[in-house]
Amino acid sequence: MAARTAFARHLSFACLALAASASAHAGGMMFCDRPVKVTAAEQDRALRFSAVVKEELERSGATAAVVSRAGLDLARFGLRYSHAGVALKSNPNSPWSVRQLYYACDDKRPRIFDQGMAGFVLGAEEASQGHLSVVLLPEAPGVALASAALDERTPLALLAGEYSANAYAYSTRFQNCNQWLIELMASAWGAGATARRDEAQAWLRERGYEAEPVNVGRALVIAAHFVPLVHVSDHPDEDLRALTMRVSMPNSIENFLRREAPQARRLELCYNNSHIVIHRGWDALGAGCEPQPGDEVIAFSE
Repeated sequence: MAARTAFARHLSFACLALAASASAHAGGMMFCDRPVKVTAAEQDRALRFSAVVKEELERSGATAAVVSRAGLDLARFGLRYSHAGVALKSNPNSPWSVRQLYYACDDKRPRIFDQGMAGFVLGAEEASQGHLSVVLLPEAPGVALASAALDERTPLALLAGEYSANAYAYSTRFQNCNQWLIELMASAWGAGATARRDEAQAWLRERGYEAEPVNVGRALVIAAHFVPLVHVSDHPDEDLRALTMRVSMPNSIENFLRREAPQARRLELCYNNSHIVIHRGWDALGAGCEPQPGDEVIAFSE
């Protein structure tokens, strides 16, 4: 029961209430007004970590990268990352700021938001450590995605009016943060700049995009009837009977990217109280934040 409740919380937490500063507040289904407590030491490590991420992005020569961050421990569901956005070299907010969908608690509606890398890193619920996955896009798809993301109309045209943390990946009734991102990719790479959400989803299906089913258990299915920002009305009955939900998550997006852009490169970075680890390649970083052979380690000096 606790694991299922954690999954419900994190689906909502993943895309909620971001703030522009490095001391961002993070929200959840019932946590929009709950600030994340960050010590000075934790903030310092997060800022140094974000600087390393930006250095890697700058050295890569890429125009755009899909970045995903981790929060609660979802290992029992086979998931590490929960929230994704697109980091853009030419983002007008600042180089390599992340354009993303988030739920604005004050406005009670989803919005598109640019956030510096430090704020994106600190948006995770656990401030003492963090994991980040970075997929560096090849030139052509990167330029196309950056153009679509920075267009004045396209990101908003794909923005749904209603937010659901666990939105069904193949419905236009609701939307979550990762769903907006994958539909933006569809618009940039094939569906067209003027594509509607249903057209973007149709293109994704044609290209083999699959939101992998997650076994959420009965608790989340029941909770959706009582908890704001979590819904089941858009999910097929057969999925609900099987206690699964097909929700766009970073893992599914990265699998699609790997097939659609074979030349894409992936980095996985993490930090804890003592060091930063940079792991290169599509295989997963080891458990915790322990380096594997070939990983780069940067120690935090006192």
